[in-house]
Amino acid sequence: MSHADIGLIGLAVMGENLVLNMADHGFSVAVFNRTTSRVDEFLAGRAAGKSIIGTHSLEELCAHLKRPRRVMIMVKAGVVVEKVIESLLPFLEPGDIVIDGGNSKFPDSVRRTDELAEKGILFIGTGVSGGEEGALKGPSIMPGGNLLAWPFVKPIFQAIAAKTDQGEPCCEWVGRGGAGHFVKMVHNGIEYGDMQMICETYQMMKVGLSMSNDEMHEVFTRWNQGVLDSYLVEITRDILGYRDEDGTATLDLILDTAGQKGTGKWTAIAALDVGQPLTLIGEAVFARCLSALKDERVTASQVLAGPNTTFEGDRNMFVHDLEHALYASKIVSYAQGYQLMRAMSEEKDWGLDYGAIALMWRGGCIIRSVFLGNIRDAFEKNPDLSNLLLDPFFEAAIKIAQESWRRVIATAVTLGIPMPAISAALAYYDGYRCERLPANLLQAQRDFFGAHTYERVDNPRGEFFHTNWTGRGGKTASSTYNV
Repeated sequence: MSHADIGLIGLAVMGENLVLNMADHGFSVAVFNRTTSRVDEFLAGRAAGKSIIGTHSLEELCAHLKRPRRVMIMVKAGVVVEKVIESLLPFLEPGDIVIDGGNSKFPDSVRRTDELAEKGILFIGTGVSGGEEGALKGPSIMPGGNLLAWPFVKPIFQAIAAKTDQGEPCCEWVGRGGAGHFVKMVHNGIEYGDMQMICETYQMMKVGLSMSNDEMHEVFTRWNQGVLDSYLVEITRDILGYRDEDGTATLDLILDTAGQKGTGKWTAIAALDVGQPLTLIGEAVFARCLSALKDERVTASQVLAGPNTTFEGDRNMFVHDLEHALYASKIVSYAQGYQLMRAMSEEKDWGLDYGAIALMWRGGCIIRSVFLGNIRDAFEKNPDLSNLLLDPFFEAAIKIAQESWRRVIATAVTLGIPMPAISAALAYYDGYRCERLPANLLQAQRDFFGAHTYERVDNPRGEFFHTNWTGRGGKTASSTYNV
């Protein structure tokens, strides 16, 4: 019986392309799919002549694997992953490795790492980003879980991963427990933000500036050769230039309701759990929710009035402003994402390497962009950097972009064009640079109606006070705590 280097379960788009990627890099792969006819079709089609072994049961799959067995699961997150792992266990032995490569919630990977360790099985929860093309040609891979498993999968993962221009693999060990899937979740949250900001820029060009798709195509082509050089700007350029067979712009025929699979929402919830202001990504998630209210929006458009104004400035200069605004907002998006990773890493004691994460995102993944190299440089210079906005490179970039950024938001408000993510980015920036926020009034309000106490600027931090604001409340105060 022939023995494979690794097994893979789930021959959907990502699974199938990962298998071909592994085979192209010299690894033998045993494959299984719940609908076994899919295995036969794959072997007769794209996998023909390659070092790929088809199997028709989990028992047969495991029998074809070298020890320690390495089994990668590429199925829908949640209950399906649980069922596959449960079905696999009878055919595994201590020291074998189970890899979940789907978009699982990171707390599930924390639990699976511990539960499988009790059975002697090593678990890896790994984020895989890059879509169909990335899976085939080189994705970004973010593994975490049981460190004992890493030496056994490292040669495979780093071989098939995307490479930087310097040849570095966009794959490195992230951390224990759910660290890998957590970093992938934050990646997806930043992806939500990037996509929404690009869409807001497109809306301003189309509605505010009355630009044609061809004109916008030219702008995004130019932008992709500068500081905004990135995968998402690149594909936006291509989408704007795409036509149906009859010459109609395909983009104009697509219904304006966005879908989502939940990773952006998970990122926002995680930020709320650890008290981090992930405002931009939160707005990106809510923008998708608002887009889904299509019928209500159509009705509202016929009832609710907005400003009756048109853009009267220099269109070319304003497009230049849009480029700066998008770039500055993108910096804030990453700053917030890294702020969340730092907070969670400290809470979970993961010891995340932020420069290495930027390297993992430098190629293969959906948010890959030129300025990830600058993020890596920032954390290599200062591993304890509390916020990307405080790095000299990004501080200077924001300084250059700031006037344009403010003009864009002011113009959007004047024209009645929604830019929730880009405006949230500017609001965060202004809040973060503000030495004194109005939270003193908020604390006074909380103390007034609920005796929640407050700290004073003329006393040391950690001392709490209560005022009997009405003269009827007495001296009893509520306990002090933060959720």
